Amino acid sequence: MTATAEAELVTANTADSGPPAIVSDKLFKTYSEGIFSRKKFQALKGVSFQVNQGEIFGLLGPNGAGKTTFIKVLLGIIRKSGGSASMMGYPAGSKNCREMVGYLPERLRIPPHLTAYNALEYFGNLSNVPTSVVKAKRDEYLELVGLKGRETDLVKKFSKGMVQRLGLAQALLHDPKMVILDEPTDGLDPRARAEMRAIIKNLANRGVTIFLNSHLLQEVEMICNRVAILDKGNLRYCGPVANIGEFLGAGSVGADGKPVATIKSYLFNLIGTPQTLQSGLEGCEFTIVSNVEGMAAVKVAFQDQSDVDRIVDKLRSSGVSIAGMELQRVSLEDAFLQLID
Repeated sequence: MTATAEAELVTANTADSGPPAIVSDKLFKTYSEGIFSRKKFQALKGVSFQVNQGEIFGLLGPNGAGKTTFIKVLLGIIRKSGGSASMMGYPAGSKNCREMVGYLPERLRIPPHLTAYNALEYFGNLSNVPTSVVKAKRDEYLELVGLKGRETDLVKKFSKGMVQRLGLAQALLHDPKMVILDEPTDGLDPRARAEMRAIIKNLANRGVTIFLNSHLLQEVEMICNRVAILDKGNLRYCGPVANIGEFLGAGSVGADGKPVATIKSYLFNLIGTPQTLQSGLEGCEFTIVSNVEGMAAVKVAFQDQSDVDRIVDKLRSSGVSIAGMELQRVSLEDAFLQLID
């Protein structure tokens, strides 16, 4: 099963009919550029999107895009300048909101002299979770994050991946309905990243909404149902990872500087197809990749699978022999670079 299919299955299994996990409506955040300066800097410029309960949602963007500001507004660490934001139906930053959300910051500092048990009690106290509740749940969550058998080991003996998983366990102590993860796999080796992905999927299958911020695009593509891409405070895209190619439309088209119409005409003349083929392929854009010994290699930009079927059927019915075909989709990384360019 592909990562996209797995992500869609998670959504189908866990989607909730309650209020959206996150709603951002025309959200603005403006900072002063200095204590005595009248100049203003807009970190968020009317950002609007929503996250559904039960999905794994990724927030992407280059440095300075507004990702951290957005998370801080959600958690009530800073105040918004305009618009509205809510989580689980409650205003962002409210007491009800905080009780329903767990948070793993990018660089969670855990005192190295503590054991895993002690660390959970320590963070439980900081979050006003009674020690009795922590002791009742700590074994369950340490097992969930793959730290069973390491309960009494000192944190200073843990690898970075283990520390990150312990940090995730502390975010779960109060049984949140949603967990916000800030760069959860940053700095981890491939094995540790795979372990963290498995834990995140497991949480989603248990009905926990996952909202993660990451710059590791391949990780996001492997695990997220949908993504939002921010750039300079603006929302560039919000939707399923699998649909981002459709959002961008046809890719770049051109051969030796010729416009699309010229390329099409050249293609049809080259492969000797009748005019009826051209009329049947309107909406698909072609790029001549090469023409060697009478063999034309053509790159076709299309929107969905029906276009591919239509192209193949038309070519075959027109007497064109297809030597081979390779399907290439727009990757999340390629789309990201196009959107923030």
